[in-house]
This record gives sequence, structure tokens and C-alpha cells, in this order.
Amino acid sequence: MSVKLIDNQSFYGFRVRRTINGTLYQEYFPLKANRKRLSKRATAEVKKQALARDAELIALRDKDRKKRRAELCFHADGGVRGISHLVKVEKSGRKTPIFQMGIVSAKDGKIICTSYSINAHGKLGAWRKIVDAYAAHKKISKGSKLYKQILGAMDATVNRKRRRQQRSRA
Repeated sequence: MSVKLIDNQSFYGFRVRRTINGTLYQEYFPLKANRKRLSKRATAEVKKQALARDAELIALRDKDRKKRRAELCFHADGGVRGISHLVKVEKSGRKTPIFQMGIVSAKDGKIICTSYSINAHGKLGAWRKIVDAYAAHKKISKGSKLYKQILGAMDATVNRKRRRQQRSRA
């Protein structure tokens, strides 16, 4: 929660603070008038005002995220944010290429990590499965334009690893 009660020598009241797209929104709601603390009833009213302002900021943040949704899903080079192409080394020493996803789920609010083997599902099959899981957790409709863009970003995601390896060798 971004509504916090501040009680120190210089201020007594509620502070509402949220960052939206890099811009800090911070407002103060004092609980003193004429150097005296407000009554419980007046304090409750000020708290309602602070919570209402926080709700407005949450709505503004959600609107901004929805507007920038496609931008938030992709890296500058076209790879999908949160999906990686890796080569996993099994206990036996065998190397298995996989697509791995690590994201915060918009559906559950938890960190979700999962992977699909390219050997088991084929490259396109593993990619489709990981994109379906990504779309489900990010609440992206399978009929949407964004889903189709993510589905078409396999090569950029695979090549992203190669570019990082080439930079580290140079």
C-alpha cells in the first residue's frame, strides 16, 4: 500500500506515493490544524481522502500499463521480455535446448518460472507452449495483435542469446 502514516517532528499525516512510468506522484494529507491533532472522526475522513487519491493513482498506473503493454513485452532488439532460449545441462551431462519463462503473473501476482524442452516438443511446439503460458499469465488474448507479435518473435529471442555471447567474447 502506498498510503503511509508519517508521525515525526516536522509532519503528522498521511503520505500517498506512487511511481507511474518513471514519474513520482507524492501528496501529503495533514492530520493537524492550528498545531493540534484532528479528532478521530476528522482523521478518518482525511484517511478516506488519502485512500481515494491512491485509488486514482492505481487507475492511472493501470491505464498507462495497458497503453504501453506492447512496449513492456519486448526488448529493444525484438526479443520477448521474460522468455529466454537456453541450453540446460542435465545431470547426465546431456545438453538440452529449452525455452524458459520467468515473469510476474498478472493473473496470480506471483513469480512464474517454467520451461519447455525443444527436444521433446520441437522448436515451434516449445515456442508455442511457452508463448501460450506467457499470454495466460500476462492476460493477453490469443486473438490479439500483441499475441501474434509475440508468437512471431521467436527468432529475435533465440538470436538475443547469440548477440550477448558475441559481445562477451569481444
